[in-house]
Formats: sequence, C-alpha cells, structure tokens
Amino acid sequence: MAITASKRLAAYGFLLDKVRLRLAAHTVSFSTQYCLLLYKALGINRKLLDKYNRICYKLAMNHEQLKATRLNRGWTQQEAAARLGVTQAYLSMLEEGRRDPSSNLARKLMRVYGLPPTVLPVSEVRENVTTDFLAQGLASLGYPGFAHLHRGTRTVNPAVFLLTALAQHNLEARVAEGLPWLVLRYSDMDFGWLVPQARMRNLQNRVGFSVTLARLASQNDTLQVPEKMLADSKLEKEDSFCKDLSEPERRWLREHSSDEAKRWNLLSDLRPDALRYVA
Repeated sequence: MAITASKRLAAYGFLLDKVRLRLAAHTVSFSTQYCLLLYKALGINRKLLDKYNRICYKLAMNHEQLKATRLNRGWTQQEAAARLGVTQAYLSMLEEGRRDPSSNLARKLMRVYGLPPTVLPVSEVRENVTTDFLAQGLASLGYPGFAHLHRGTRTVNPAVFLLTALAQHNLEARVAEGLPWLVLRYSDMDFGWLVPQARMRNLQNRVGFSVTLARLASQNDTLQVPEKMLADSKLEKEDSFCKDLSEPERRWLREHSSDEAKRWNLLSDLRPDALRYVA
C-alpha cells in the first residue's frame, strides 16, 4: 500500500507550488524541505493540505490491489460491483486505475473487500476532541482495552487518529496507553505521510515515543525504520506526553520519567512493560 516516491513527490509538488507563490517576493531560493517547514509560518490555507492528503491516499488505494483482492475472493467484476453498489464498468475503471474511489466508496471497499482502515482517505487532524470520541475511535479500530464500548464512531485512518490523539493537551491515560498498540496493529500505516505531518505540527517526539514503546513491548524490529525517520528530526525542547502539567508534576517527572520518554525529551512515566495488549 506504500505510495511510490515519484507519486508522493507529485502530491507534495501541489502544495509546494502554493507555498512558493507566497515566497515569490523573496530573492532567495528555498529547498523543498524548507518550504514544508514554512507551512505554518506562512499561514497556508488548511484546505490545501487537505487536498494534498486526499491526493496521497487516493494513490494509496492501489488499483492492482483492488483487482487482486477481488480475485482472491473468487468474485467476478459483476459480483463485486453488485456488492459495492456500482456498475461493472465503473469497477473496471477503478481496477485499471482510470478512476479514484470517493471517500464513501473507499469505506465500502474496506468493508466489502476486508481491507485495513489504512486505505481510508485522511481527514482533518482535530486538536480539541473529547475523551469519549478518542476512546470510541480506538474501539472502532479494534483496541481490546475499549472492546466494551459501542463502536458507533466512524472508523478513521489510523495515521489520522494517531496524530489527532497526540495533538491533545490533556490525553486520558487509558487512551495514551492504547497508542503504542495502534502503532503496532497498523504498522503498515504510511509513515512517509505521517512523519512530515507530525513535523509540521511539532509532534514528532510524541509519535516517536509511541513507536519506541510499540517496538520494545512487541520486539518488532520493523518499527526501527519509522523510529529512525522520526529521530532524525527530534525536537530538543522538553514536552509532556499530551498532558498539561503543573510545575510540581514536571519536577517529579523529570526525576521519574521512563528511559524511553527521556530519549524523546518527554515527561512521562509510561514504560513498555506497563503496556497491555501489546505483544
């Protein structure tokens, strides 16, 4: 499900062209990486980033995978089209890469074809959501810790959920504990998209800590790759793991934070051996 480098570059190019228009008055040239870092400072409209996001995840739903999944299920195009509520001609265009699925169709493809939620289009990363929203979101993604909750919340792309949770100022402890599970369960999420998004929001240390906890608790060495990507842009500034801390709490955590949290310049006593459901 990974997006090829050339396609990702083309999607980034859409956003960068808009950024460079805002830089046209300058006489110096800017690198692609620097332009991305200027996103916030220049106040580029959030809708542009959302459009870039949609481009990336339409490309992520690979048309070859759609055909292979249908064939593995033993369905003809007519049978699959009937299940999806589309015409056989339209499904043929999807499988040939001549059409991209809409958001609603992507959700139906996920359900009918049994695809992971990593194929879902990305949505806005919200910075103020309720604990219930996050708990139900984790439940919808299969987190055992919230299996008792009614799964009424619409399933979202795991990468978006991770960033949304880590963008909160006061994340409930049970939700925070579930994030390393999310990273492990959906370790195929597109970190090539996730890491730049985390950097633009200064969330790379929080994401990196979640990845480190997941890797150490599960001994899954494949997570070393995104861990390294995040470590390359680690922030030196002290931060909490999504908590507004009082000064006494900060002093206590400076003494008692886990080694993993200290590595990411975070104040947190969360440790790999304290995680449930991650193995």
